[in-house]
Amino acid sequence: GSIIFAVAAVARGGRARSFASLVIGSLALALILSTVSQGLIFVQPEARGVVISALQQTGIRSQALQPGLRFVMPFFESVTTYPIAKQTYTMSGASSEGQIAGDDSIVARTADGQEVRIDASVIFSLHPSEVVAVHIAWQNRYIDGLIRPKLRGIARDTAARYGIQEIYSARRDELSSEIEDELRITLEANGLMLDAFVLRNITFTPEYASVIEQKQIAEQEVERQAF
Repeated sequence: GSIIFAVAAVARGGRARSFASLVIGSLALALILSTVSQGLIFVQPEARGVVISALQQTGIRSQALQPGLRFVMPFFESVTTYPIAKQTYTMSGASSEGQIAGDDSIVARTADGQEVRIDASVIFSLHPSEVVAVHIAWQNRYIDGLIRPKLRGIARDTAARYGIQEIYSARRDELSSEIEDELRITLEANGLMLDAFVLRNITFTPEYASVIEQKQIAEQEVERQAF
């Protein structure tokens, strides 16, 4: 009887050890799967991922993550994604337009001291191969820290080289082209690409607008008399 009891006890102990081993193995597998899943990152086709890494001497991977399912080291690396699709930034005097509510037009003065307000849009994108450099220089501040102030400064400096009559008539397109060319150089130097600059509208002071209106009325009257 004592022999049978001893065998039964050993069998129970073996089953207990097997069960404990199974539980420990399951927990270890779950921990491994959880860790691996935390390192899996899906990068959208219209984005690139910047990897902040404690494993790199510089603190960042030199190459951005390309689209698709990617893996980073859990707990040691994190990913910040940036869009490379085209974006539009608008500064407008109309309260319903633009990224900032209210009158956000660019106030400038012409060569002859007249005040004008410029409404404009910038269509741009991040250069896919320069995303890491943009992150280091600007993070997500490239609109408020770069595009907005640079556009204001370039538009003001350019308008100051034209007279009010030139902007109103024949040289408006030339003004727009000059702003676009200078803005393109500035953005490209900072890892961004300018797709288009759109000069949406130029608003003159009420006094000058009244002068223009009276001039047009007079020209129309001359044409009517000639006819």
